[in-house]
This record gives sequence, structure tokens and C-alpha cells, in this order.
Amino acid sequence: MALNFNQYAAEGNAFLKNYAKEMNLGENTDKGGRILSSILHALRDIIPIEESLQLIAQFPMFLKAVYVNGWSIKKERPKIKKMADFIDLVRKHDGVSAVNDFEYSDDVAEQYIDTTFILLRKYISLGEMEDIRDGLPKDLKTMIYSNIMF
Repeated sequence: MALNFNQYAAEGNAFLKNYAKEMNLGENTDKGGRILSSILHALRDIIPIEESLQLIAQFPMFLKAVYVNGWSIKKERPKIKKMADFIDLVRKHDGVSAVNDFEYSDDVAEQYIDTTFILLRKYISLGEMEDIRDGLPKDLKTMIYSNIMF
């Protein structure tokens, strides 16, 4: 199998350009990239490692790279019970940029999370979405369930 890094980069840039557009960020792919990374990193923190591995097996190379970047497999996962807890975790992963990226608004953050799952659905099978949903707290299950058919 030949690795075509130029192709991976082109696919990643095209996805990120579309992602920024769908998130109503205009052409701000830097902000879009930070938001995407922070959502994916928060997700990987709360789902079981086995689910993460099954999830990334379905991702194209550019999303695999985003998902695993900086990953340190921990035995103990954060206790996330509500959507607000997940939003806080997403903001934590975004670091100092979170103030600007999520505009001090849980509604904006929730909309970004929602839209991200809709856009990722293109790459994730229905069965895998259901597996991920089953391992999430109730509030997050609702979010995944509402996007599962896209």
C-alpha cells in the first residue's frame, strides 16, 4: 500500500473548508480545525478505547490523524453526565482559544457539536454511531440519536 500524503492533505483541506462553511465560520479553517479537534478529542476521552479504535478504523486518514493527535490512552475517563459537562470538556481541549471559538455560549458550542456529528456521519456507519451512542450519558445520547439518520 502506497502512502499518498498529498492526497490525504488535499482531502483534509477540502473537508476542513466544507466544515468551516457548514459551521458558518466563513473561510476560517483555523477556527474550524480547532473546533473539530476539540470535539473529537473530548469524544475520545469519554468513549471506551475499543470504540475509539472501531471509530477511527472508519475514518479517512486525515480524520484519523486529527483524532489520535496527542492521544494518551488513560484508564480513567472523565465523568461526563450532562451535555454541559461535555461542552466543558470540549472547551478544555480547545484551550485558550475556547473563549473566542465558542463565544461564551453553550448554545453555540452545542450547535457546533451537533453539526460536527452530522458531518462526520458521512464516514461512520449506522452501527458504529449506535455503539458510540450507547456508551454516552443520556444528554449526549439524545444528540447522537438526533443525528444518527443523516
